[in-house]
Amino acid sequence: MSTEPSTSPGPARGATAAVRRRLREAEIISATRALFDERGVRDAQIEDIARAVGINRAIIYRHFTGKEELFSLTLVQYLDELRGALQAAADSVEEPRLALERLTEAFVDYGLAHPAFVDCAQSIMRRPGGDLLEEVSESAMFRLGQAISGCLSVLTRTIEAGVASGDFHVDDPGLLANMLYASGLGTLQLGRVAMLVSEQAPGVPRISRVSAEQVRDHMVATALAMVARPRD
Repeated sequence: MSTEPSTSPGPARGATAAVRRRLREAEIISATRALFDERGVRDAQIEDIARAVGINRAIIYRHFTGKEELFSLTLVQYLDELRGALQAAADSVEEPRLALERLTEAFVDYGLAHPAFVDCAQSIMRRPGGDLLEEVSESAMFRLGQAISGCLSVLTRTIEAGVASGDFHVDDPGLLANMLYASGLGTLQLGRVAMLVSEQAPGVPRISRVSAEQVRDHMVATALAMVARPRD
């Protein structure tokens, strides 16, 4: 008999141990995602996640190596959604330049609609790879790598199509895709803060607003500039 206290239905009793484990993991990740969306990444605590699922916090550590692994696998859920949005945007037009515009806009729209995705992705990227490997299991790292590469592959294929058609001039589409993704996360953070800092006079700062449209336009312009053919 299970000793896990639970207020939710939980995994079916007739399921195998492996199935019950996968169902419980999915339940915990879904609860983490819900708390991320409600409160943000920084305010999501293991105790709150356990309470949302109706289990003791110790149960979470039976399924995940720690907080970093749980958060990494929650990021996978966001990335899988993002990949679908990017692919739909890229497939909506045939011309490579328009496809790059559409999927960049889709990236911005998703990031602004899901600020916890931006926080989670940036928190993972800030960790040196060696440190993350010490805290996250190989299987979780593989799933995270799959999710990230899945998003990047949509962008990479779009850039490659532009290179093949002669519309883009890019030596390494994969490298550019990674750079656009990383810099895009930073720009999305600016969009979340929605504030620009400038100098009104020497030593006198000025705070002004930045709109979602400005963020979107900037990221599209940046992407197009990075793939543009050099002038003769």
